[in-house]
Amino acid sequence: MKFYIIAGEMSGDKHGALLMRELTRLNPDIEFSGLGGERMHELCPQVENWADEAAVVGLVEVLKRYGWFKKHLLGMLERIKREKPECLILIDYPGFNLRLAERVRKYCPDTKIVYFISPQVWAWHKGRIPKMVKMLDLMMCIFPFEKQLFENAGLPTEFVGHPLVDDILADRRTDIREPDLIGFFPGSRTREIERHFPVFIQTAMMLRKTHPLWRFETAASNERLADIMRAMVVDAGLSPEALDIRVGNYHDLMDRAAAAAVASGTATLEAALHRLPYVLVYKVAYLTYLVGRAVINIQFLGMVNILAQRPVVRELIQHDFTPIAVASEIERLMDPNVRREVLGNMKEATDKLGHGGAAAKAAQTVLGLFPDTGI
Repeated sequence: MKFYIIAGEMSGDKHGALLMRELTRLNPDIEFSGLGGERMHELCPQVENWADEAAVVGLVEVLKRYGWFKKHLLGMLERIKREKPECLILIDYPGFNLRLAERVRKYCPDTKIVYFISPQVWAWHKGRIPKMVKMLDLMMCIFPFEKQLFENAGLPTEFVGHPLVDDILADRRTDIREPDLIGFFPGSRTREIERHFPVFIQTAMMLRKTHPLWRFETAASNERLADIMRAMVVDAGLSPEALDIRVGNYHDLMDRAAAAAVASGTATLEAALHRLPYVLVYKVAYLTYLVGRAVINIQFLGMVNILAQRPVVRELIQHDFTPIAVASEIERLMDPNVRREVLGNMKEATDKLGHGGAAAKAAQTVLGLFPDTGI
């Protein structure tokens, strides 16, 4: 069997690799091709590692690279038209993946098209749902409230649970928390580092004056980003020892830190599953922010708050994201009573994500489209 699988970001690469492993376990005859990241490429060299370049956020940033994305879209479409795989699995990344799905449905009507990790159209574009019903054979969602939304529109949908639950519960440690350590998680993209990390540096400088025993640490996703961050620290006049920059293993920092500031995205959910109190932050290009305000129709940005339907963690977005505001919220989170309340609310929210086995359930659901395989 020939399966194409597409992921365009670091988190999608992680989820894609877990799904590929489970699919291979259930059916070793599956041959994979497609686009992903380092993890997916390591499992199958026919999956091109493009995630570092493809992980672009914001309208302005995407428009700057429109030609590059179009080239990859048309190239992938030609490969799929030529090879006619039994299944196309699309992981998140809706700007690219929904356009590809529309074209594959037109040119390869026999290929089953499965979406794993639903586009968050409930937040910004419910009008896309009828089109998705026509494009897709199956939606596999990772948040419980999504199932009814898509099923009511006529799209076969399965809530499989969130794959992060498996990933984090397997490695989470509860015995290494350091009461004086503050963690900074600026994101995994260069643009995110450029917009978020200078604010984190200023926050650390402020907190060092009032809390001289506190320590500060951040985790860069690779050495290139770590070098960028180290240069920023030096330019700000802060000694390298004052803000420890380590490469990789940010889950370890989430287990060790007492409180944190975390850029909006998958990392905020990971922090909650690690039982790390945090303040959510994010800043984008101003035009992107204005467009986002116009089209996004939800009360909260962070998934923990969306699951809880109330403000469990504070959100500092765009102009509200300042060193003073971040420092103030971190100080608040270091209070034992506040910490206890926040952690209890986090657990209540994340328990709604299921209790493991998401990748295995997703693999079984995909292969259920092919009853002749005997799985």
